[in-house]
Amino acid sequence: MKTKSLVVSSLLVSIASVHATVTIQWSTVNHADNAADSTGYGSVAYEYNISAFEITNAQYTAFLNATDPSGTNTYSLYNGSMGSSPRGGISFVAGGAEGSKYVVKANMGDKPVNFVSWFDAARMSNWLRNGQGSGSTETGSYELLGAMSGIGFTRAAGAIGLPSENEWYKAAYYEPGGDTDGYWLNATRSNVFTPTLASADEFGNISNPGSNVINYGSGADWNTQNGNLTSVGSAGPASASFFGTYDQGGNVYELNDSTSGTLGGSRGMRGGAYNDTNFAARATSRFFFTSYAEADNVGFRLAYAVPEPSSLMVLSLGMGATLLRRRRP
Repeated sequence: MKTKSLVVSSLLVSIASVHATVTIQWSTVNHADNAADSTGYGSVAYEYNISAFEITNAQYTAFLNATDPSGTNTYSLYNGSMGSSPRGGISFVAGGAEGSKYVVKANMGDKPVNFVSWFDAARMSNWLRNGQGSGSTETGSYELLGAMSGIGFTRAAGAIGLPSENEWYKAAYYEPGGDTDGYWLNATRSNVFTPTLASADEFGNISNPGSNVINYGSGADWNTQNGNLTSVGSAGPASASFFGTYDQGGNVYELNDSTSGTLGGSRGMRGGAYNDTNFAARATSRFFFTSYAEADNVGFRLAYAVPEPSSLMVLSLGMGATLLRRRRP
């Protein structure tokens, strides 16, 4: 059993809203000032929280209905492929009531949102920081002010937003006193080169949960698709990271705040996806994606430095800490 200093706490956070309430479960990543991995990544000088799960279609739908109640889609927050693609999870109903035009598709509410860009994630971050509801999408965590492209935008200190690459990496692969060098190859606390290939039931839940299970290689067939997104966290706690995060390997690539101007203004992404090889999910693999681009295998999770922003209201602490306590395999 881990000592108390290694116990990971989780915050169930909700932000008051007049339209909808998005609740995010957070995992606390402690052990500040840890050394970097041999890759050069993973060192973080402060304690922070990162969402335990990828942002889901249900959460993103609430964001859409609150910020775009009339369906004008001013900032292209909705991609039509979310509705037309069998791997997308959100439909647009033009005749729906104002504030209810975006609807979660059957069996897709707990799947990670896809067909989103870095700018979509940044705008959701602003909205969360500004209290949800009618909160602005253009200022707060990132000063976007209508921008739709480029990489000259940084997260405000301590604010909720896309994790830095080091924050993302540490949450996925680090375990103090775990692996011989403190870092695992996979985000499932394993160094096995070929993780167990996830399969899925008819509802898109991983049907073979257990140790070192990752949704990659188009193994999770459901909804008539050869490989598809799976319900977040359904690989089970034996495939979670040391800090209690799920699906940082496979399912969808996850965007982060690192940049590359040499690739035409791109943001970093890590973790691999449902249709990629196990190599893409490893700590040694990193990728970049055009900041305004969108795809069916790209999503995101969020993070913020402790102490939490004042706009976040802690609902529960103890229960999450119990659920995310881990034993070393």
